[in-house]
Amino acid sequence: MFAPAKRPKHHHSPLDRKLLILPIASTLAFLLYLSFSASQHARPSLHPGGSPSVAVAAQSPRARSSSPGSQPHSPFANLTSPAPNTGASSPSPEKERNFGPYHDRVSFAADFQEMMRSFKIYVYPDAYNSSSSAASSSPFANIFLPHVDPFNPKLGNYFSEHMFKISLLRSSLVTADPRQAHFFFMPFSINNMRNDPRVRHEGTIADFVAGYVARIGREFGFWNASGGADHFYAHCHSVGRDAASKHRDLLNNAVQVTCSSSYFQRSYVAHKDVALPQVWPRRDEQVLRPPSERHRLVFFSGRIQNSRIRQELIDTYQNDTSMDIFSKSPFPYEEGFKGSRYCLHVKGYEVNTARVCDAIYYGCVPIILSNYYDLPFSNILDWSKFSVIINHGEISSLKERLLAIPTEIYLSMYHNLCQVRKHFTWHATPRGYDSFYMTAYQLWLRRGVHRLLH
Repeated sequence: MFAPAKRPKHHHSPLDRKLLILPIASTLAFLLYLSFSASQHARPSLHPGGSPSVAVAAQSPRARSSSPGSQPHSPFANLTSPAPNTGASSPSPEKERNFGPYHDRVSFAADFQEMMRSFKIYVYPDAYNSSSSAASSSPFANIFLPHVDPFNPKLGNYFSEHMFKISLLRSSLVTADPRQAHFFFMPFSINNMRNDPRVRHEGTIADFVAGYVARIGREFGFWNASGGADHFYAHCHSVGRDAASKHRDLLNNAVQVTCSSSYFQRSYVAHKDVALPQVWPRRDEQVLRPPSERHRLVFFSGRIQNSRIRQELIDTYQNDTSMDIFSKSPFPYEEGFKGSRYCLHVKGYEVNTARVCDAIYYGCVPIILSNYYDLPFSNILDWSKFSVIINHGEISSLKERLLAIPTEIYLSMYHNLCQVRKHFTWHATPRGYDSFYMTAYQLWLRRGVHRLLH
């Protein structure tokens, strides 16, 4: 057998070992230098100038001195909202696309103008007849007619339902020729039915609506041509979501323009139906307080009945003097919105309340604590640019979340909020980009349903 060959032994001198160590040490030093340089350049900065941001807590009136004449210190005393660009040069289209509270302002504005030129809606004649008119033989004509006093505060949460009809009838979108129409409006009012003792119960309302749809199907050919897919109705009453329950085509095909826009509700289909902003009746434009005069951090006041989320919110923060969160506010409701930076909208019986639009109206950045809420105009407006959206499971970290928002981010949200206020305002005669035309634009996006010739 052959013995394995022995490998020759190599003996390194001390000089050889020094020569090996030198390049290794140089390489390690160079790598450490690169790592240190990269960490310096990669360090994030929330401010353009590179200075760190500091979240300042606003102080609640419950924690401030109540001595006469004392003026509370505001964390925004030396700050103002960002001024609009008044330079002569206009931003490039690419910069404009990425600016402000809109997903794509340029494309939206162009398509909106096309809607104003082309969109047509046919209103069934029930909206024009009165019970005293010879042309009307229906004893239920009041259910279809526009409200005579829509700004009556008693209308409350149902204001948007009535204003949509009034605005539509006074808009340029209405056509008397159904052959030109992209959509057909069924003008019955759920709120009026709830106030009519003959049909006020939920089951009776569903029967009435089903009978009405059957009647227009017999008297007109428009419904039958599309199976109701180019028809719509509007409501802001929670009962309205079941109004179509006894007519299959109305439930499955027609567009529901509703304040109760919840993904969780089986009767609401986001790609088919339209979210309607719930607005409280107000005539006067509100002059906003600047950020420097908003001394409260956050405000909420509302009943806790039928709402586990509100109960948890109150239980968590009712003893926290830096959070103005009440089941019943000790100071005027409007004052809470006017003097706070953030205002809570918390799910009650429904996902929607008027508090979102109340906050926008008074210039208070909304905090939306309402899971499954399909927010109005969310395909046009980037709500993250002017509101804070929090999941139900994050109530315990609400205060921490708000205090962590840098001052410049809050000011940006306030500035964006000022821009979107016009979209949440109703006018008897619609104008510009108000609530009516923004809602009509949602219908415009749903046009083009194939139907038979009338």
